[in-house]
Amino acid sequence: MTLPVSSDSGHVLLMLRDLFDNAVLAWGLAACGVAQLSKLAVELLVHERWRPAVLFETGGMPSSHAALMTGTAAGVGWYLGFADPVFALAAALCLVVLYDASGVRRAAGLTAARVNGLPGGLWEPRPAAVPPEPEAVLQPLKENLGHTRLEVLAGSLIGPLVALPGLALVGSPLPLARVFTHTLPQAVG
Repeated sequence: MTLPVSSDSGHVLLMLRDLFDNAVLAWGLAACGVAQLSKLAVELLVHERWRPAVLFETGGMPSSHAALMTGTAAGVGWYLGFADPVFALAAALCLVVLYDASGVRRAAGLTAARVNGLPGGLWEPRPAAVPPEPEAVLQPLKENLGHTRLEVLAGSLIGPLVALPGLALVGSPLPLARVFTHTLPQAVG
């Protein structure tokens, strides 16, 4: 069985161009980036501390995964129509990720917090046939894995609020990037 292949799909550069020209993906990722950057603002305003490490951590307010999924699903609906079966698939995947973030991943984080709260003597290596690696046994489990429902809701709102205006007003960011790459060297030089 052979898959249908377009005339330019064999050329790697053309495939990369098509990937970077995918406006729905670009604006979904932009929504994810906005949500992730806003974690830094939340850290500063709510916790009154400057901690750039929050940009590389999971969990927290707002959910960047929720922003990515809702922004991408909204973009699929915008381009193909909200009655299209591909939008239904995007929306279903989006709901799975949102449920997972506030349900399964959050429960795993809460479980990790309880395990980390157990007395320290439980984690000392015991004689066994194969001795465990000490650093693997003594490290605490990561607790901030998932999101509260409010964090998921905030991320879910950021997604379409970034993606839909981007799609409606700019479309694909590739032509915009071309303008910047052609004008930037002239402005600098």
